[in-house]
Amino acid sequence: AGGGAAVRSPLLRVGIRRSTNLGRDTSKFTILDIKSRYEAAEPFTMVTAYDYSSAKNVDRAGIDMILVGDSLGQVMLGLGSTIPVSMDDMVHHARAVARGAKRAFLVGDMPFGSYEASHERAISNAMRLLKEGGMEAVKLEGGVTMAETARAIVRAGIPVLGHVGLTPQTASAPMYSA
Repeated sequence: AGGGAAVRSPLLRVGIRRSTNLGRDTSKFTILDIKSRYEAAEPFTMVTAYDYSSAKNVDRAGIDMILVGDSLGQVMLGLGSTIPVSMDDMVHHARAVARGAKRAFLVGDMPFGSYEASHERAISNAMRLLKEGGMEAVKLEGGVTMAETARAIVRAGIPVLGHVGLTPQTASAPMYSA
């Protein structure tokens, strides 16, 4: 205690070394950068942020993409799950992140109930994340069952990222219960 020596984690050093930018390049990371990195099989970095200060720090670190996740319900709002998170909550936090991040590509999470009912509702809510929240793409869960919805959003001119693996919004559904 009190020695003042910094603890250096090998994992942290590896993570920083693997960063694709390291805070040097201040040019805006775009959908075209994602496409070219994907085609070249080059990695890019993505971190979740929920507010202005976090977004500024993530941007300063040179992270390529920021996700404003619906996990803000638990992390920032003290909710028990992501289910109660509203579009208004998402837009509010997205707007704060957009003010803080100038370089990273910004992705807003579509919360539960914002895209499942109809393509029209999905497009309208995705547009809110771009127009009101300052996001550049949206993320939604659902895999194959939401493929047509994702296509409808893309046809409206909005980039979509999918979620692969366990989907927290539906993890409590009967198919996941023991």
